[in-house]
Amino acid sequence: MRPCVIVALMLLLATASLFASEAAPESRPQATAGDVVQAQVVLTVSESKRLIAKAVARMPVVERALRDGVVIVAKGTTNTYVAEELAGEPVPRGAFVYGRTYPAKGGKALPEVEAVSEVIFVNGERRRDLSLDEALDKLEPGDVVIKGANALDYQNKTAGVLTGSPTGGTSGKVLPYVVARKAHLIIPVGLEKQTAFPVMDIAARMREPVESLNDIPSMFLLTGEIFTEIEALRLLAGVSVFQAASGGIGGAEGAVRLVLRGTRNQVEAALRLVEGIQGEPPFVE
Repeated sequence: MRPCVIVALMLLLATASLFASEAAPESRPQATAGDVVQAQVVLTVSESKRLIAKAVARMPVVERALRDGVVIVAKGTTNTYVAEELAGEPVPRGAFVYGRTYPAKGGKALPEVEAVSEVIFVNGERRRDLSLDEALDKLEPGDVVIKGANALDYQNKTAGVLTGSPTGGTSGKVLPYVVARKAHLIIPVGLEKQTAFPVMDIAARMREPVESLNDIPSMFLLTGEIFTEIEALRLLAGVSVFQAASGGIGGAEGAVRLVLRGTRNQVEAALRLVEGIQGEPPFVE
């Protein structure tokens, strides 16, 4: 048999084998379009914070560290909700934050309240007697530090924290311990904080020695487990999620529009979950 005929037969057999493998659905079960349903939800900024906080409290690494380890909740607006979910008690708005971003003109200010220190748990017990430094010194592999962010680069799973402190503020204090002790760094952050440019590039540019006409902070990079509304709904309801749009009016300024997909039971469970959160009052009323 001529070599060209042999080659042609080999190519024909390979092609037939390829089509046969692709046409064998019984060997690789696949979901069909009819198995998937979808729904959309709109979450205000405060609703997103509550959703994220509820899910952070249900993260397996957090549950484990709460039972047998150390959990540190650093101060922040989203972490105010996280502290409430973990401690099971309300935290006065403004008592658990450091920096705050207000409108340049107008807007509402947080009330003057007594500050609350970082929320710390050791073996399931809330330890009000421990300072942040003392809690960090107790960190061991598998323990958890929860720290929010000001900027989110979701695609590259990095976040940034604005700081004017020469020592990096809370981030500068916490990160060396997290890295050295092999602890988990969880970063609860809403999709409203996504930036137009990669956070790594923003951090580099904000360090450039350019004359500033007003007070511009620097940015501290965070790399840990980014936890947004997407991860929250995936954990609590098993749905896949993508962000379709942002913004709104009448209190929905900064809101996110999310599309949820999954089985009918999963999507309906997600809708019930969201309906129970919707109506969460703004952080500042």
